[in-house]
Formats: sequence, C-alpha cells, structure tokens
Amino acid sequence: MIAFPVFTVGVLFYICSMLFSEILGQVHIKSHLTKSADSGRIPHAQLFVGPEGSGTLPMAIAYAQYILCSNVDGENHSGNEACNLKFAHFSHPDLHFVFPVSSNDEVKSHPVSANFMKHWREFVTTTPYGGLFDWYKSIGIQNKQGQIGVDEAQEIVKSLSLKSYEGGYKVMIIWMADKMNIATSNKLLKLLEEPPQKTVFLLITENEDDILQTILSRCQVLHFSGLPESVIAETLVSREKIEEKSAFKLAHQAQGNYNKALQLLHKNEDDFPFEVWFVQWVRAAFRAKGNAAAIQDLISWSEEIAGIGREAQKQFLHFCIEMFRQALLLNYQSPKLVYIEPTVEKFKLENFAPFVNGNNIHDIFKELSDAIYHIERNGNAKIILTDLSIKLTRLIHKK
Repeated sequence: MIAFPVFTVGVLFYICSMLFSEILGQVHIKSHLTKSADSGRIPHAQLFVGPEGSGTLPMAIAYAQYILCSNVDGENHSGNEACNLKFAHFSHPDLHFVFPVSSNDEVKSHPVSANFMKHWREFVTTTPYGGLFDWYKSIGIQNKQGQIGVDEAQEIVKSLSLKSYEGGYKVMIIWMADKMNIATSNKLLKLLEEPPQKTVFLLITENEDDILQTILSRCQVLHFSGLPESVIAETLVSREKIEEKSAFKLAHQAQGNYNKALQLLHKNEDDFPFEVWFVQWVRAAFRAKGNAAAIQDLISWSEEIAGIGREAQKQFLHFCIEMFRQALLLNYQSPKLVYIEPTVEKFKLENFAPFVNGNNIHDIFKELSDAIYHIERNGNAKIILTDLSIKLTRLIHKK
C-alpha cells in the first residue's frame, strides 16, 4: 500500500493505492489471483480465509483493483490509469463494500455499511491490517456486537441489480462475512446461485466454520497463513524505521499478525488491561479453594468484566486462552515458542506454568470456549463469567 500527501485548504491527508508489491507475504496467493485474472478465469465467488493481520482485506482490494482497472503483469499500475486513480480514494463506482456495523451516536437505527463509508475509507487507509475490534472502536461500538443484517442484504441486492458504471465487472467485498445473520446469508446464497452478470463476490473471514455450508460450497476458498516473522520484521525495519533486533522481537510476539506487531510497537495493544485482569482472576482462583472471601473476589471480578461489552469480553477470553497455552508450552519445556512477557508485578509465567498441564488444559480450553460461545449469543455475562470462575478454581488445582 503506497501513500503520498495531498494538500487541501488547511488539511493534510493521504491518498492510498493497493499495490500487490506492497502487500506483505502471501506470494503464492498473489500469483494465483493475478494469473487467473490475466487468463480470464475469474471465479464469481471467492472466500479469503485467514487470521487477523495476514492481509486478507488488502489482498481483496488489490485484486478488485486488478480486475476492474484491467491491470496486467501482476501489478496495479499497468492498466486504466483513471481507474487506478479512483482506487486511490477507494471510491470506484463498481467497487462495493459490506462489513459488520451496529447503531452508534451517529446512526441511531437500521445501520448499514453505506452509513459508515467515510469511517471505512479512513480505517482501510490507516489500518489495512486491522481487526474487527479495531473497526468497532473506530466507529464507537466496541461495547456491542456488530453484524451484517437483513437491511444490508437489501442494500446488496439493490446495488448489484444496477449495471456496471464502466461496462465491466462489479466487485462486492464482504469483510467478516461470518457476521452475516441467517436472513442475510440466505439472500446472499440466492445471489451466489444466480449471480448477476460480471459480478465478483469476495468474502473475507477469520472463521471459516461460521460460514453457512451452502455458501462455502459455492465459493472458491483461499487460505491465508499468518505472516512469517522475517516478513514482519523486515517490514518494521523498512517502514517503521526501528532497529533489526527490536523488529524481530516484536515479530516473534506478533505471531504472524502484522496488526499486532504495530500495536505492540506503538504501545496501544488494548484499551483494556487484559493482563492485569487475567492475573487477578487466576490469583483469586488459587485462593478460592475453601476460602469464601476469595469466592467473593471472583464474583466481583466477574461483575467488572461483565461491564465492558460483549466484544471486549470475547477478546479478553481469547487472550486468556493464549495465556494458558503459553503457560503449557513453558511447562512442557518449549520456551522458544513462548512470546508473551507478563509485566504485572510479581507475576511470572514460569511460576504459573506448573499449574497448567495435560490433566487440566483440555477442560480449561473447553470452559473458555464455551463462555465465548454463550457471550456471543447474548447470554448473561455476569452468570457466564461467575460460572467460569468457579470452574477454574477446581481446574487450576487439578494435578
């Protein structure tokens, strides 16, 4: 992704264009997409599956630009230059975006992607490798669960029923397609079964299992892997101008997620103290065996976490899963795979590790995964977290 400054009256902003050469890693996917487009074999529906920070969204936009602007030779500057310029603003009339939204201070009811396009263009420009929670924070719905709802389905049908503005393809990018509800999924299924002429659907997800099987069966699926540490480190050195040793340390901690590497670099990983909450939780769970006062501490902890919003709760529970996994790796003598370095006073992962073992890790993971499942389906967060905490007091002492 390249950017160059554009001056307006009293304002400096950036125009960006998605070049394949600027997308990190994923060389075989770039090659596959450009070669298939060059040969005229463009599937009408593709699903990009990859973890956060792997580049699924930048790749989809670059591919859409390659198709719509008739670019050739594997890059986005060799076809229709006027068309390429429109992509600099993400404003090409035949490029359509759909993404999860919810009501906020600006949009009170019936939210659809079109209501948030200004925010979306800014998000894609500044955070192309960003995750779902980053997007929610950017539009002020971090305490809610966004979705792609039935109102959106009607917008999709409406926009694709129109003829292409430039006489070629139309491309519909659906980011986080797993957030489509059943009604939207069924509407999309009808479009995939009988696609409008010269229409390309690019669905993006981190969770392939949450996509309806009937939709999956109609898509060509491309799997993105996490980025290699060397690619992340080299990019941090060249773009962020940090020294090589620090770059490789951040790349190791990022675990294939370029967005995570940038968050660690700029010390803005979370608005919430996940690590502090985790340590409070496991310490209270240790004390709670036969200790009524510690049980009250767990209840108070559950009340605090229940107040932060469902999306943040899910993020925190995923963080807990990773902390337990790191402790297990340390317990089983695999320190090279451990990348988390706790900063909470008097908490050391090596001291915690012996309590996470083969006898309890499966049950711990199951209880955390079940809690995420129930929170996602609007269960009572306080009850879910209190139940999880009481179960942890038993599991953490399991030999």
